[in-house]
Amino acid sequence: MAVTGRLAVFCSGQGSILRAVFAAVSAQELSCELTLVVADRQCPAVDWAQAQGLPTVVADRTKAPWEQRERQVEAALRGQRISHLVLAGYMSRLGTALVRRYANRALNVHPSLLPAFPGRDGIGQALAHGVKVTGVTVHLVSDAVDGGPIVWQDTVAVLPGDDWQDLRERVAPLEQQGVVTALGWMLNERLSVNGRQVTIDLGRDLDAGSDFDLR
Repeated sequence: MAVTGRLAVFCSGQGSILRAVFAAVSAQELSCELTLVVADRQCPAVDWAQAQGLPTVVADRTKAPWEQRERQVEAALRGQRISHLVLAGYMSRLGTALVRRYANRALNVHPSLLPAFPGRDGIGQALAHGVKVTGVTVHLVSDAVDGGPIVWQDTVAVLPGDDWQDLRERVAPLEQQGVVTALGWMLNERLSVNGRQVTIDLGRDLDAGSDFDLR
């Protein structure tokens, strides 16, 4: 499979989605190189990435103001010539300059069926509202928190007696599946974006390459 992108994954926690992306890249299921892991605090995802020999940058939200951290992230992305981003539970916002630079080339995953329950703790919000069905959304990154055009969604039932951990355990595999699926579509230029509508072309050659400005 031809390599069509250089990927950075942004994390703040355990790194389960990062590991799923790494496995898909290693198995050549995704046509990219995973060349950078970005975190906004020292966390297990960083420890794991470093153990795999992946370049990492920690723009620690507890030690530096947002503007300084944003410059640190921008420098790392340019240094690694990153073409695509995945925000995988990343708990800091991206600035407008980065959002625009990576327009339609950056994905975020959220544990709810957006536009329901955006922001922090989508799982807790779903439980508090007593919904019977929730799920996972993968969307394009925009300036609005959890507000970008939707690329992929799937559902999970909320069962009687579910607590936060019960529901989290059923949501997590969907997050991994959704990110890998949506990223594959993006890398192979299968996404067409018209306003808030994202059309997915499933009839194109999976190995079709692309050229990106990585400067």
